[in-house]
Amino acid sequence: MSTVNRQWVLAERPIGRAVRESDFRMQESPVPTPDDGQLLIRTLYLSVAPVMRQYMLDGAGFEKPLAIGEVMRGRGVGIVVESKHPDYAAGDIVQAKLGWQEYVVSDASPWWMIYKVHQRIAPYSTAIGVLGVTGFTSYLGLVDIGRVKPGDAVVVSGAAGGVGSNVGQIARNLGCGPIIGIAGSAEKCEMLTTKLGYDAAINYREEEISPRLGELCPDGVDVYFDNVGGNTLDTTLTHLARHARVVLCGRISEYVDNEEQPYVLQNYQQLHKRVASMEAFFIYEMEEHFPRAEAAMARWIAEGRLTYAEDILDGIERMPKALIRLFEGKNRGKQMVRVDPNAEAYGRD
Repeated sequence: MSTVNRQWVLAERPIGRAVRESDFRMQESPVPTPDDGQLLIRTLYLSVAPVMRQYMLDGAGFEKPLAIGEVMRGRGVGIVVESKHPDYAAGDIVQAKLGWQEYVVSDASPWWMIYKVHQRIAPYSTAIGVLGVTGFTSYLGLVDIGRVKPGDAVVVSGAAGGVGSNVGQIARNLGCGPIIGIAGSAEKCEMLTTKLGYDAAINYREEEISPRLGELCPDGVDVYFDNVGGNTLDTTLTHLARHARVVLCGRISEYVDNEEQPYVLQNYQQLHKRVASMEAFFIYEMEEHFPRAEAAMARWIAEGRLTYAEDILDGIERMPKALIRLFEGKNRGKQMVRVDPNAEAYGRD
């Protein structure tokens, strides 16, 4: 094990401009030693996400803003190399808020959002993608909140996003149909129907949602998985089947320039008329169900029934570049960095 811990820290805030590599500075420090009740984790993979720019500015509204010189925040997958914590052992694979660094000491308190990676079928990289919080949101939102069953007509907005790209495939594997995705470009709509399990797709930028839903779901929508809110949600409410379930996952259309602009629903009375339900959820309140979601989705990946895309750069020195690629639209799939070149060799025996 190395005695040096390389870390990326915040050097400058990207105020009023795009993120650039000079916003970060790499430093070296000794590998930390865990005290009683702590564990030492070696980072295998790190994820990047657009929200990280907000971490650099103001904490994104739910985290304390990063100080200049503080290690950049971010989720990753790692292996426990030393543990003085009763719930973890050396060799455990975990996903947690590891930060942009090669080693980190954690006390496994709630802030870390640390979870053991149980599956050994798919690559560990999937633990910050399809078999991580994003994938769990897709599975548990559809299965537990949507109470989906075979034969249900399922409609998903934001269908080409991280969550939506899984929902269609999960619905397919559970015997649903028709499965309709709503997205914002011809390229995304083609991807939905050729790769992601959807029977048909609606390009909301080029066609009216309501008449297309009427054509594609003549008997009504049994489960609507909503990632966008706003007018798309309001329109879909007029196409609900009796006893339909509406899953509220996200409201991205109601955020403009990082400010919330709530949309007032006009068709909420359709819930009463169709004896339907509408329920929101917060994925971190469903932690006890993560192993079930992980097991089901890992099995589908092994069987070739669930596809995913990853864009992996190698080496912790490429973390700034990986984040910038997101804003430049260069990534193809979930963007991440492989920090340890031997990441997939651990715990496979």
